[in-house]
Amino acid sequence: IPDDFLQCLSLHSRNTSAISKLVYTPINSWYYSVLDITIQNLRFLTPSAPKPNYIVTPLDVSHVQATIICSQQYGLQMRTRSGGHDYEGLSYLSEVPFVIVDMANFQLISVDVEDKTAWVQSGATVGELYYRIAEKSKTLGFPAGLCPTVGVGGHFSGGGYGTLLRKYGLAADNVIDVQLVDAQGRLLDRVAMGEDLFWAIRGGGGGSFGVVVSWKVKLAPVPSTVTVFTILRTLEQNATKLVHQWQLVANELPDDLFIRLILQSYNSGPNGTRTMQAIFDTLYLGGVNSLLEVTRSRFPELNVTRQDCTEMSWIESVLYFAGFPSGTPLEVLLNRSSNTKTFFKNKSDYVKEPIPENQGVPMMIWNPYGGKMAEISEAAIPFPHRAGILYKIQHITAWTTGGNEAAPKHVSWIRSFYGYMEQYVSKSPREAYINYRDLDIGMNNVIGDTSYKQASVWGEKYFKNNLNRLVRVKTAVDPDNFFRHEQSIPPFSSLKKRLGVIKK
Repeated sequence: IPDDFLQCLSLHSRNTSAISKLVYTPINSWYYSVLDITIQNLRFLTPSAPKPNYIVTPLDVSHVQATIICSQQYGLQMRTRSGGHDYEGLSYLSEVPFVIVDMANFQLISVDVEDKTAWVQSGATVGELYYRIAEKSKTLGFPAGLCPTVGVGGHFSGGGYGTLLRKYGLAADNVIDVQLVDAQGRLLDRVAMGEDLFWAIRGGGGGSFGVVVSWKVKLAPVPSTVTVFTILRTLEQNATKLVHQWQLVANELPDDLFIRLILQSYNSGPNGTRTMQAIFDTLYLGGVNSLLEVTRSRFPELNVTRQDCTEMSWIESVLYFAGFPSGTPLEVLLNRSSNTKTFFKNKSDYVKEPIPENQGVPMMIWNPYGGKMAEISEAAIPFPHRAGILYKIQHITAWTTGGNEAAPKHVSWIRSFYGYMEQYVSKSPREAYINYRDLDIGMNNVIGDTSYKQASVWGEKYFKNNLNRLVRVKTAVDPDNFFRHEQSIPPFSSLKKRLGVIKK
């Protein structure tokens, strides 16, 4: 790579004096600190993991535009990172020479209470967004994720869900405008880009169409008082029947009520005997009296009592679901560093028919659908998992001892269990959540051209009937496939294919 890459950035930036302080190379003392700080999966925090030639930490849009132009000029791939939570590290790894655009400095949030909207930059975290909303209003929230350190850019790009999804849908469902830099370095808003590209970037996955620098979102009304509870049940406490009943009712409950289910095995005695534990983790948009009426009539088997429940504000429920102890100051949401880094390999599934009672499970998180999720068309945005979905599963295997030497054992185990689960989950295609990146599903060729035929093998599992439209958009806005990674949307590989599908 030529040494004048920095000069190229300066040439194409408005704020040229700051450029030298925003670019890091392996010879800079801060390079590894900047690279490593937001990497969440310790599997990729190793000396042997591929490292970027440059890390650019832009301060304004012109720095993003310059990085896109100069990366193309010098034959570098570009990866965009907002929070570093990518399950497979696709926002900061590549097998070819590459640049990371780290959006950490893009964290401005502007909340308009009267209009019930907010502009949030892609480098902000969902925790910061929640905090800034709560600063202005106790009765507004936003339907995004549970983990406060997740970056807005990647989260919104792939859908983004949390405790409000049954009431208000996904984060991407509530995006009403964006500012995006395309492959030509142009800054586009919704009007300038057109509705096809605006459709694609809300659920089509990050890293395919450009760099979204800022999102305008529609805020959601929440009551001044919400109620939470977490109830644990073991096999000895009838957990198996409760889990089965949850499958029958969770997606049919009033959309003010979100009950997710966490299943895990644990040691139940001194002899290492293992049993299953079911955790019912709940948010209700209302007071405890109303919640008890609903659970007693719609899910009496759970036997929720007043003592199980706690009333609080919605922003306090954000801390509750993030695992912070009661009384933790709200300012913890502004902490961008995570203390939960671990080695992990996760996978996902969607379920349309209840799983039989007698099936054992490892650690899984089941998130109920129904409500607003069933009302939105699967073609409204690229996120297709809507009506007919009972719940989504996240399969989890994580370890803190043994490091990467232990990875083959854990990865082999979760792949085996994933194979076993095939009989119980969605079929033709077997679906997955794009934000839970899983390279086992399939990969693009990041070095050369990726054909539509190759990409459709995994793309159908993420996007079903939306894939052709996504590829048409990609072909129109980035025909040379500059924005690409192992699971990005490819352009059509030939003019013949382009014209053939466009005619359809």
